[in-house]
Amino acid sequence: MTGTAPVPFTADDYAARMERAARQAADAGLAGLLVAPGPDMVWLTGYTPPADTERLTVLVLAPGRPPELVVPALEAPDAGRATGAPALTLRDWTDGKDPYALTAALLDARGRFGVSDNAWALHLLALQRTLPDTSYVSLTEALPMLRAVKDAAELERLAAAGAAADAAFEEIKQVRFSGRLESEVAADLAGLLRRFGHSQVDFTIVASGPNGANPHHEAGDRRIERGDMVVLDFGGLKDGYGSDTSRTVHVGEPADEERRVHDLVREAQEAGFRAVRPGAACQDVDRAARAVISDAGYGEYFIHRTGHGIGVTTHEPPYMIEGEEQPLVPGMCFSVEPGVYLPGRFGVRIEDIVTVTEDGGRRLNDTERELVIVD
Repeated sequence: MTGTAPVPFTADDYAARMERAARQAADAGLAGLLVAPGPDMVWLTGYTPPADTERLTVLVLAPGRPPELVVPALEAPDAGRATGAPALTLRDWTDGKDPYALTAALLDARGRFGVSDNAWALHLLALQRTLPDTSYVSLTEALPMLRAVKDAAELERLAAAGAAADAAFEEIKQVRFSGRLESEVAADLAGLLRRFGHSQVDFTIVASGPNGANPHHEAGDRRIERGDMVVLDFGGLKDGYGSDTSRTVHVGEPADEERRVHDLVREAQEAGFRAVRPGAACQDVDRAARAVISDAGYGEYFIHRTGHGIGVTTHEPPYMIEGEEQPLVPGMCFSVEPGVYLPGRFGVRIEDIVTVTEDGGRRLNDTERELVIVD
């Protein structure tokens, strides 16, 4: 099952994104944006440059100017075929020429620019040498909400990715856990994600027994035993947009405390979800989930933020964490994933992707949140 193909993004979609980004840059007091190869460039233009190239490729967005893409001449044909290319002016350069001088000519020599977080230091330092009076700030710092509010087509892709992850969970809970290695179950999960339409698997956490107390445990050679609690956290990209869900299962019948902690985390996850509404602060979601766990005496064992944004990457702003006062806006998508981690014993995490609606929130994951018993 891969589902129906999503509605393709158009040249107009990409042009509108670039225009919006330039406008937000101006509102933030920036002279423009320098977008390096990576998720920002893909989202803004539809162009995916070679990931391992050392040749300068940069999208220049500045208020009141058309978008310009500095690109190596040998890659210009591919750039010109990108869906967003009609809205771009391509500035190609050949080996032996100075791409930094070419780029500098497009920039305010005394401007402050937002730069993609993943820009190579090699390129940024060369631009600084060419234009010593410029200054730079990371895009996450300057425009953290640039990709945060999704349009209808993006929401459709996120919902489809969530449904595919749900289908993978429905299948994995039918397989045998007892006596198998964590890595074997993780491989099953990765295969299921691909079977249900994911082109990229970013993570398949299978954390059994005491390993469940490590939120980012990497599936290894521990053999899963009867009596284990097992945290499953998995996701990746489908049609360019992310999935990320967590469920905790138990091999055989759970002990009373294991069931009690799972019920507690489920209540906390529900409280976090109910806190989602337009105008609420991101930290309100964290506070709602955390209060349930703290009031039950397990607060010190909830050791991470309640959630993170998701879109063309599986982790991006906004973050559901104390101190984040960014108000929620319809179209934002993020995880709600409280957990309790008891060192040396077991852990529990329950996670859904949630989108903000006009009057509340909507889950993009719908598998059961009750404790699932597996063999």
